[in-house]
Amino acid sequence: MPTYDYVCQECGHELETFHSMQDEPLSVCPSCRGRLKRKVGGGSGIIFKGSGFYVNDSRKTDPAKVETKAVEPATKASE
Repeated sequence: MPTYDYVCQECGHELETFHSMQDEPLSVCPSCRGRLKRKVGGGSGIIFKGSGFYVNDSRKTDPAKVETKAVEPATKASE
């Protein structure tokens, strides 16, 4: 359920509440019984913590610095 922020038009009291998107918005201030107005929020962003979230974190080594080893062709066992 989303979080909604409200501010009272009469006393300035601010509150946060969880309710379904289908529920009616709150209209009465719990402090003074004044009129509430829902604030417009930008939503919450995702915060990535730790390694592995960026292109340079997903690789073990830098591909430009990787040494290439020569592979010797397989030899047949002599009969």
